[in-house]
Amino acid sequence: MADDLHLVAGLGNPGPAYRGNRHNVGAMVLDLLAGRLGARFKAHRSRTAARADVIEGRLGPLPGRRVVLAKPRSYMNESGGPVASLRDFYNVPADRIVVVHDELDLPYGALRLKRGGGDNGHNGLRSITRALGTRDYLRVRFGIGRPPGRMDPADYVLRDFSAAERKELDLDLERAADAVEALVLDGLEPAQNRFND
Repeated sequence: MADDLHLVAGLGNPGPAYRGNRHNVGAMVLDLLAGRLGARFKAHRSRTAARADVIEGRLGPLPGRRVVLAKPRSYMNESGGPVASLRDFYNVPADRIVVVHDELDLPYGALRLKRGGGDNGHNGLRSITRALGTRDYLRVRFGIGRPPGRMDPADYVLRDFSAAERKELDLDLERAADAVEALVLDGLEPAQNRFND
């Protein structure tokens, strides 16, 4: 294994019913990165890591940086198993695991890149931290804002983006994909300086 391989996991729930949900923004970003690689997600070939769809490729200008893009097939609150299985299969250390996810505590479209930290009630992060045995993986946090009024956050994250949000969504997703590329190619601090809102 080359020592520059990064594992990039985009969180979401499987199936068409969830595709446009706020909670699936991580998977949406990975779909854009897949397009940049000119590749399609396929079931992982290993039986132990089969609960994820993956793409192996290179990001950035030639020769590029080796990446495995992964979308867990599990529901959000069980994301940790597939991510840990891929970590083990590819022998990727935590400091080269990037998790792209929605973030209630950031305004819509805001980005924050960081290493480590808590889960802020995010069940996908909680599952990943438990499965990896560490919090010290990289995160690309995509702001989805707080729910209006007294709406339950669990209901809010499972709703599609609003019409107003959808007007900006494509650009915001592209910016998040750019942030993932910068994180993989340039490292955390330069990427934070460019993309943290």
